[in-house]
Amino acid sequence: MKVASFAIDHDRLERGIYVSRKDKVGGETVTTFDIRIKKPNREPCMDTAAIHTLEHLMAVYLRGNEEWAEKTVYVGPMGCRTGMYIIFKGDLYPEDIAGVMKDTFKYIMDFKGDIPAATSKECGNYLDHNLEYAKWECAKFYNEILTDLKKENMNYPE
Repeated sequence: MKVASFAIDHDRLERGIYVSRKDKVGGETVTTFDIRIKKPNREPCMDTAAIHTLEHLMAVYLRGNEEWAEKTVYVGPMGCRTGMYIIFKGDLYPEDIAGVMKDTFKYIMDFKGDIPAATSKECGNYLDHNLEYAKWECAKFYNEILTDLKKENMNYPE
């Protein structure tokens, strides 16, 4: 069985926002986005505690966002720890979510307080979080990629 995401040339893949796939669920299209925060195989992947915190904060922000709450299906880390997958309802493109991604990363960069749902009752690995490192990763991605999102950061390498 061919897995589409394994066909991407990860040695040439840059950081950015990519459409990973589009699927039909019932009569509706859902779009899976590859939010690639790190260059695969060319820079260290994210620490598990940082990406875990990133997952919690992204999910809380998107599911609490008036415009995007009903469109947000899934937020989760990639196994390789170089980015996040986000599934939204709709036939969408990177340009459609660039604004909310900026807002999401800004929210995380500025976040203060307790990490949402980071208790033993709410989380399966509640001790594995790192807010400061998650904020650092977000600031790097926001400042270097999201503030000036280019075509090469929205189209998979051919």
